[in-house]
Amino acid sequence: MLKGLLRLAPVALLLMLCSTAHAEAGRRVFTGTLGKMPIVLEVSTASAENISGRYFYEKYRKDLVLSGKKEGAMLVLDEGEQRYGEKAPRPQIHLNIEPKRFWGDWSNDEGKTLKIELVEAKLPAMPAGTLPYLARLHETDPYEYLRLQGMTLKPGKTEAFNGYSLQWWSEPQTKTTLFEVISGYTTEERQRINQQLMGRLWQEVVGYYGCLAGGGVNFYHQTIKPLLMTPSVISVNIGTEYSCGGPYPDQNDVPLNLDAKTGKPLELEDVLWVGEGKPLHYEELYGESDQSPDTFTAFSAYRSNEFAPWLVAQLSKLYPDQMTSDEDCAYSDEDPWRFLSWHFTEKGIKLEPSFPHVAASCGHVEWSVLPYSLIKQHPGGVALQLP
Repeated sequence: MLKGLLRLAPVALLLMLCSTAHAEAGRRVFTGTLGKMPIVLEVSTASAENISGRYFYEKYRKDLVLSGKKEGAMLVLDEGEQRYGEKAPRPQIHLNIEPKRFWGDWSNDEGKTLKIELVEAKLPAMPAGTLPYLARLHETDPYEYLRLQGMTLKPGKTEAFNGYSLQWWSEPQTKTTLFEVISGYTTEERQRINQQLMGRLWQEVVGYYGCLAGGGVNFYHQTIKPLLMTPSVISVNIGTEYSCGGPYPDQNDVPLNLDAKTGKPLELEDVLWVGEGKPLHYEELYGESDQSPDTFTAFSAYRSNEFAPWLVAQLSKLYPDQMTSDEDCAYSDEDPWRFLSWHFTEKGIKLEPSFPHVAASCGHVEWSVLPYSLIKQHPGGVALQLP
């Protein structure tokens, strides 16, 4: 599965990891002031010797990471990350612990000291019509929900695509962008579709700030491209170039595929199923917290033992030259085709194999399309009107 995760855009991976950490580590969220500046702080005190956390100033929203330990009734936390070999002094936070209140001070090596006053966070009530994604954050990740408070989207250009009208939106601080569909579907269909699209835009905003928390020289550039829109399905590619503190920058293309009738995201098994029994539905890229480990185990076994061998056999029949012409990429191996990305095209489903970063160029192929005539012989779990 690791090679499959390498294809995840940082927002997708971030959401999976953050939701797990929040649930398992029992993190607590506080609001208050550092000096005169409003802040939001999240901290995990599950291990007295290994305290972790982060906070952001409401004015800037960028995370500052915290690490330290508990000394009696006080938390002693270092601010920022200490890179290997570095010994530069870091700002330090001392917090006295009370049941629903933290208080203390922030200080640095230059002798500056600021008071900190924090209380357990109370989230504002959700207004009517809140996007499902934001409602989920309200319940599962209050820290990120509070980060997004007060942020607004700016309208951009309108354009036509496949006979549908699109209204573009952007978030000014992060420069992340996506579009709504404003004509071409029924009012009810547009509402459901746009809930997914705007929810994904806010996910990209969260991903942007998660990337900045990685330390080092960071950038996060996004490219959105509508790929196909029909009365039945929608595919949009969300491309991201980013450097989040790792040894090298990276790039990912992660399509968002929707059922146009219901607005629900489609997984590959919803469209194509070559196994026995009822098709699985596993949120590979945007894993929901209620998916059990057994669901992933079954999904992984299906992709490895049934899907990948079947797919390699089909592609070898359809594209024999392309599958064998590049020994360095080894497209005839099953492993790159287990956990892949995909999207709808006019002629079929385009599949992108998954490779580690050192062989990333192998993942960009133009020929790997399964025709709809073949897809219809192996329908997935959702009834779709395919071309």
